[in-house]
Amino acid sequence: MTPDEWQAHVTRAAALEIGTWLEARGRLHHPIASLTLGDLEAMASNAISRWIVMHTEKLQRAGWPPEDPIANFLLG
Repeated sequence: MTPDEWQAHVTRAAALEIGTWLEARGRLHHPIASLTLGDLEAMASNAISRWIVMHTEKLQRAGWPPEDPIANFLLG
């Protein structure tokens, strides 16, 4: 998978997480302007969490390459 394909894949997964979050709260029929700061923060948190999980899984499949800056960030 190319970096662009990976980015598109992760973006779609994050969008699905946001949709899931909205759907669980029955807010899909509301205009986006009706979202509160708390709503936006929760959606961002869910999307970031999904990105972390997906990237960690990708790094695990790659054997945790030591030169990868994201691996260093996630592993500390």
